[in-house]
Amino acid sequence: MFGSFLSNIDMQSGSPMFGTPESAMGLLCTGQIARHFNLPFRGGGGLNAAQTVDAQAGYQTLMTMHATFLAGTNFVMHAAGWLEGGLVACYEKFVMDVEILQAMKAEFTPFEIDEASLAYEAHEESGHGGHFLGTQHTMERFRDCFYRPFLSSADNFDRWSRNGSKTTDVRASELAHKMIDEYEPPAMDSAIKEELDEWVDKRKKELLA
Repeated sequence: MFGSFLSNIDMQSGSPMFGTPESAMGLLCTGQIARHFNLPFRGGGGLNAAQTVDAQAGYQTLMTMHATFLAGTNFVMHAAGWLEGGLVACYEKFVMDVEILQAMKAEFTPFEIDEASLAYEAHEESGHGGHFLGTQHTMERFRDCFYRPFLSSADNFDRWSRNGSKTTDVRASELAHKMIDEYEPPAMDSAIKEELDEWVDKRKKELLA
């Protein structure tokens, strides 16, 4: 595994910086090196230097994650939840990063070019000066033809205001707590669970000794 974890520093404070153009360029270059030697590549992630879930957290994460995808990265250790240069893990940021990852996955999925995707029949049906919203082709595909975000809002300002003026971090917090409340642990064989519990208890006693 060929790994890279490089970025630059803030030359005024000496603090490490993440989500910078330099870190993105580093990912792209080291990805090229990995492919040259035919090695699996580890790097990138949702890296940023923001202190909270704000615009900086979003654009710096996207700067790093987009380069991660473009570099052909095989293994990413910090894909979601990273804040303040890795000093903080955050539920809201995790949810926001999953949205970014799903959008990136959709962006980098190869195009399907065939008779159905070219939609020539929809052109014929709509005719000159018409529109495609009511064509059979559209009606068959409108539910899944575009990526549908689970976090982002496309409401106009009035509707967004009526619904509580919830910013991205607020919506992410609500989703995170909903998922935590609804979480059900996966089933585990009782004998395996008992063995694991015994192992944990033994390690605790060793640490306290």
